[in-house]
Amino acid sequence: METIMPYLLPLLLLPLSLYLIFFIRKKGSDDLKNLPPGSDGWPILGEYVEYSMLGTRQLVSERMQKYSPEAFKTSLFGEKMVVLCGAEGNKMVYKNENKLFRPWLPISLGKLLFPEFVRSGSRESLVVFHNMRHEVLKPEALRQYIPMMDALAREQLDDDGSSWRPNSVVKAFPWLRKFTFDLTCRVLMNVVDPEMVDKLQDPFDKMTNGTISMAINLPGTAFNRAMKGGKVVHSELMRIIKERTEELKKMKNKESEGRDVLSRLLSATTADGHHLCDDTMVAGFLIGLLDGGQYETSSAIALVLSFLADLPHIYDGVFKEQMEIAKSKAPNELLTWEDIEKMKYTWNVVRESFRLTPPTLGSFREATTDLTFAGFTIPKGRKVLVTAHTCHMNPDYFPEPEKFDPSRFEGSGPAPYTYVPFGGGPKMCPGQGFVKLVIMVFIHNVVTRFRLEKVIPDEKMVFHVTPIPSHGLPLRLHPHQN
Repeated sequence: METIMPYLLPLLLLPLSLYLIFFIRKKGSDDLKNLPPGSDGWPILGEYVEYSMLGTRQLVSERMQKYSPEAFKTSLFGEKMVVLCGAEGNKMVYKNENKLFRPWLPISLGKLLFPEFVRSGSRESLVVFHNMRHEVLKPEALRQYIPMMDALAREQLDDDGSSWRPNSVVKAFPWLRKFTFDLTCRVLMNVVDPEMVDKLQDPFDKMTNGTISMAINLPGTAFNRAMKGGKVVHSELMRIIKERTEELKKMKNKESEGRDVLSRLLSATTADGHHLCDDTMVAGFLIGLLDGGQYETSSAIALVLSFLADLPHIYDGVFKEQMEIAKSKAPNELLTWEDIEKMKYTWNVVRESFRLTPPTLGSFREATTDLTFAGFTIPKGRKVLVTAHTCHMNPDYFPEPEKFDPSRFEGSGPAPYTYVPFGGGPKMCPGQGFVKLVIMVFIHNVVTRFRLEKVIPDEKMVFHVTPIPSHGLPLRLHPHQN
């Protein structure tokens, strides 16, 4: 019930919806007879109530069975939408990026995470954002942070007050949310003061809890609480940005500019010497990265830990590989990019975890022209959603799809467009490189210390923006025998 309650207030609008249904007529593209089958649900609410109770995965699976395994129409987040399914749906969207489709975000997500772009309505600003995001998160830019990631993981796992103690139980997911937020603050802004991190995290949690919700800014709604939290986060980030700007002005050389992502953003200039991003755009940029750095990463790590606890033979393979790396290091020597490259089996385990349980909701786009898919018409302006699990669990692409099998990723791996846990095409989630590094570093530190046992063996995942363990993933930590 706790997961559902923040989303139920829109039910109060049902009487209004019933009233409006007699006055609202379908116009324009809905008159097309060849739209994919499906339902637009209630006026205003659409199928949002069902979505908030079922989650993306179950809603999409049920609609595929009821309407069409290739595409269906729905209405979510205040927008009429078409969901494209399977590898052909992925190919249609990702191969035609910036041709037939352009980026789009639900109103709630846009207003909370990228308010500057929503206010300006500038697609040029959105292009700048995407380009900068890929630039600062490219693998060669992130490698320098691996030792710092390793040091923080060691520090927090070995701390005297840590929950990760031999023969104890740790509630892994809440701990991971705190850990990944701390780490992301360090990588992005070099913020290491625990008080400053805590000052950001509470309002940030309020803000991100409403990112995928009906954008109804009334007291008591998830979106209203999120907007209040977002104002605090934005104000604090603007303060940090102004302080960093002053620091950079005082520097006489540029050697320190690349010490974190914020410095690189503030130092980036166009060919004619103008700053690429203003302060408000940088703040929005940081909020988006903090969101992915905390929620997607903590969810992804929790998924992998859950599978390692469930599958002893998989754990043994990861343990063997990680111990070989640990034994090759000098005492207290930190991990490097070369060590990450050796973690081939571990990475295949991570990828198989993502196949079975994709860590993201999916990819949103907007059709830029009338187009045809699987014999159906998708009108210009219609919002489009593609989700990974519609092909990840298809036996035509992955034989015995319910089986956990890391060997699927050996050799050439899955066929194109069948494996898309972080999207695809030019707008593929640029944070996947960051997520990979954090997961690999953290898994190394955990499995070389403990064998994992689930306290709740049949604990379920709740699927909304990211998959979340319903009880926080309590794990019993068994020390290795020397």
